[in-house]
Amino acid sequence: MADVNFESLAEATSGAVGALVSTTVLYPLDTCKTRYQAEVGSHGQKKYRNLSDVLFEAISKGQILSLYQGLGTKNLHSVIAQFVYFYGYSYFKRLYLMKSGVKSIGTTVNLIIAAGAGACTAIITQPLDTAASRMQTSSFGKSKGLWETLTNGSLTEAFDGLSISLVLTSNPAIQYTVFDQLKQVFLKRQQSKQSASGSAGSSSESLSAFSAFLLGAISKTVATIITYPLIRCKVMIQASDHEDDSNEPKLKSHKTIIGGLSSIWREEGIPGFFKGLQAQILKTVLSSALLLMIKEKISRFTWITMLALRRYLLVSKKRLKNA
Repeated sequence: MADVNFESLAEATSGAVGALVSTTVLYPLDTCKTRYQAEVGSHGQKKYRNLSDVLFEAISKGQILSLYQGLGTKNLHSVIAQFVYFYGYSYFKRLYLMKSGVKSIGTTVNLIIAAGAGACTAIITQPLDTAASRMQTSSFGKSKGLWETLTNGSLTEAFDGLSISLVLTSNPAIQYTVFDQLKQVFLKRQQSKQSASGSAGSSSESLSAFSAFLLGAISKTVATIITYPLIRCKVMIQASDHEDDSNEPKLKSHKTIIGGLSSIWREEGIPGFFKGLQAQILKTVLSSALLLMIKEKISRFTWITMLALRRYLLVSKKRLKNA
């Protein structure tokens, strides 16, 4: 059991460090995206006509560094979220293998474990996620601290958007389903070409690295498009209650899923459900790529560190017993 825990810990630590770096690097893009997504209104009432308007506003006001407001909270959320997710996923996976006695897990079980780990992560980190969104969407240069942001409202408001976060744990399942379908089509076409050319080359049961990367990117994009209306609705629900120079609080109806979606439909129509989609896809793809790359690079070092720590703890324990 100790081995399982230390392996899970190493996996979780690598994921957390990867999340920390990727979140910091892409944070200005994330802030612009979040502020753009949070604004709802008819064309003549919009402050931001496109994503670049957010950047130009920060520059014109001399608040370029405000694009980093809430960075500490976002990093804290990312590190804890990735740690909890990777630890939970690794732990649940190993627990299932031990209890079931099988040597590997199937796709369905894997998706269930991933969804379970995602749900646990969402529940634990939701207040930090809400606080980060409020900081990003508050007036430039007027963002409050983490504690003040969290306490500026009821405990229930700290969990704004939790129901959507739980629904969005289905994103990996959608991504894998799309990937699997695309893979089957791709392999069938590959087999047809081989049959037509009469070549009996190597088995076409697997994808090349480039093909897997390409299909993975496409499937992630499709999953993001399908779930995007909920992603935007979540940002609206979590956004700061006061817009930049207005003292008008947001309508309470915006704080519910139905209210948020109805508001988008009423003010912006169907295009509004996909406002900021390009930035979301860009940020998601870059973030995933950076996270996985960094995680892979440091995972070996992390595992060695964990083994050294484990050995130190075991030696210390023996010394205490002998004393």
